[in-house]
Amino acid sequence: MKKLVKKVETRSMPTLVEQRNNLLDEMEGLLSKTKAETRSFTDEESNRFDEIKKEIGKIDKTLAAEEESRSFEKKKVTGKEEQRALDEKNFLKFVKGEERALDVGQNGGIIPDHIANRIIDKVKELSPIVRMANTFYVGGNLVFPLYDEGTSSISAAYVEDMQELTEGTGKFTTVKLENFIIGSLAKISKSLMNRSDVDLLPFVINKVAEAIANFLEKEYLVGTTGKIGGLLGTATQEINAPSATALTADEFIDLQMEVPEVFQAGAIWIMNKKTFKAVRKLKNADGEYLLNKNVNNGFGWELLDKPVYVSESMPEIAASEKVVVYGDMTGLYAKLAQNVEIQVLVEKFATQHALGVVGYVEADAKVVEQQKIAVLKMAAV
Repeated sequence: MKKLVKKVETRSMPTLVEQRNNLLDEMEGLLSKTKAETRSFTDEESNRFDEIKKEIGKIDKTLAAEEESRSFEKKKVTGKEEQRALDEKNFLKFVKGEERALDVGQNGGIIPDHIANRIIDKVKELSPIVRMANTFYVGGNLVFPLYDEGTSSISAAYVEDMQELTEGTGKFTTVKLENFIIGSLAKISKSLMNRSDVDLLPFVINKVAEAIANFLEKEYLVGTTGKIGGLLGTATQEINAPSATALTADEFIDLQMEVPEVFQAGAIWIMNKKTFKAVRKLKNADGEYLLNKNVNNGFGWELLDKPVYVSESMPEIAASEKVVVYGDMTGLYAKLAQNVEIQVLVEKFATQHALGVVGYVEADAKVVEQQKIAVLKMAAV
């Protein structure tokens, strides 16, 4: 006995156009029936007619969308985007210790450019001083020529006919920004790193950037002998206070007037928190406080119509200390290498269930445009 094999007949689904035509045929059939019988729609026919209209409307909308979609081209994921995603994945593996150092020896790794850029951008966001400086993102030394008219200068004058002009020549000097390597340590909890609900990449970027920003702000302001010069270490325009322990309104007026009018538009004050506290108590001849509250300028306070920025890196009031900086901070030239080298310290903080992430950058900063910046120095004892 032969075994019967049932064949399942398959029929392709009608296309949308075929469905639409079938619905139109059904609609015409309803209309033809009412005309032949000389009557109006029954409730059932009326409801079905409305349903057909809705179904045709949906099909027309779908067909229009299909036609419109043909005009669009699929965009391929570029190699750059794929590489960026891969770089971020590898970087996080590297930080977690799941992967060996990136592209360098086992003591450290180089961050992909876009991650390094995010760190530098975050540094500028965290420190207004770093952001306001005139920054050059290059490797290697930078030399800026300066024209010194202090001893002799090129000038114009009235002369008589056939009379010799007296020549004057200015002197060119230079300021060099060098490469000083800075290592800033950020300590990160391993428990936090292992949490799946924490976006680790921005967290690591913020921690490394915060460590770099805190160091650079201090160096840009105060500087270190033989290293980054900074504002206080390289500014030549100074006003000397008559007292070693107290400030008066006159010193701030004199300091502000030391900067030419052409550079006043972008000028700000920078001082320590304790100096700021002393300044808040200063009054003019009419008994009015010199400091004004202004929430619109970003810092919250104004002194002689200029914003006040408070930094713990600035020296406190003491004998021979430079306690206030005033001027346009673009006069401070900085060189900041965009490449950031990362080193992960696993053993150092193992007993704390943490690891260290060190960010290495190269930087330097000196006052190049001296006229833009002035410093207030306290008297010696």
